[in-house]
Amino acid sequence: MQNWLEVFKFPSVERTTYDRYECTAKNQIYPYIGDKVVGDIKSANIKKLLNDKMNEGYAYTTVKKVHNVLNEYFRYLTQQEYIDRNPMISAPMIKKSNFMAAQDKENLPTSETITVFTPEEIKIFKDEAFSTFSNGKRKYQQAAAYILMLNTGLITGEVLGLLNSDIDLENRVMHLNRGVKEISKRDGVTAEKGREVKVGKLKSATSKRDVPLNDTAIEMILDLRKEFYLGDNSPLIPDENGNFTRPVNFRKRYYRILKAAGIETKGLHSLRHTFATNLVNGIKQPDGSIKSLTPRQVADLLGHTTSEITEMYYVKRDLTKLNGITDGFEL
Repeated sequence: MQNWLEVFKFPSVERTTYDRYECTAKNQIYPYIGDKVVGDIKSANIKKLLNDKMNEGYAYTTVKKVHNVLNEYFRYLTQQEYIDRNPMISAPMIKKSNFMAAQDKENLPTSETITVFTPEEIKIFKDEAFSTFSNGKRKYQQAAAYILMLNTGLITGEVLGLLNSDIDLENRVMHLNRGVKEISKRDGVTAEKGREVKVGKLKSATSKRDVPLNDTAIEMILDLRKEFYLGDNSPLIPDENGNFTRPVNFRKRYYRILKAAGIETKGLHSLRHTFATNLVNGIKQPDGSIKSLTPRQVADLLGHTTSEITEMYYVKRDLTKLNGITDGFEL
């Protein structure tokens, strides 16, 4: 399998994707069936591996990654006629509902598992993020970056990949052209100790886009530049050496703010979810009307290919709006 990964997968997938493939293989597959000859592996071995992972409490997504890697690998072995029969045919992935039930967990719709910040949490987060020591110095560097994400829907790699020259304050827009990722250090295909920053293309063609800037986003950009500005061709959010900031350091700072603010742990992606949710559910205006955007408009802002992705994975619906909606429809 390691040979298959290095020869066939390494040249054909993104480095971050390959890192996930190799991590899944080394940590979740090799310790369980790595000592077996591939031709001796039966469907029962695969099912036992998946069941053991489920019973050990691993997340559904983790076990599904194991299944996906094995599925690709055994399909390759069958196509190349190294084995006569693919054991994966009789070892389908466990249905999510059954998986969650076995772990005594509720199988909620994806939209119900989305985490967002409440208006109260946003205020608490901002107060802590911009708090200062007794000498007036801010406790957290580049805190404005998180509020910028909250007002633009950018993901971590996108916001860290911004150069000052990508931002057009006069026309109130930013141009997304690149992203920052953290990958395993390698000597060829061989993983070495440590990780490094890679600056490159964005996730997809639709990810390369123009994002409008509201007043708060512009205020945050000016705040970041006041704190660190090293020229038009430098990152908007540089590290102490003027280079692109490592995502791991950016996340650690965010979690420190959450902890100090007493807010339950939410991933950085929750800022993006909050942005999308507010746009679709709408914001109440002074005149009592609701200002909102369509899922298609929000999908374009987030760089999604379809609005279905936006609605399913990024928007937490406000079901309180349904209260009383069936009044008058009595049958």
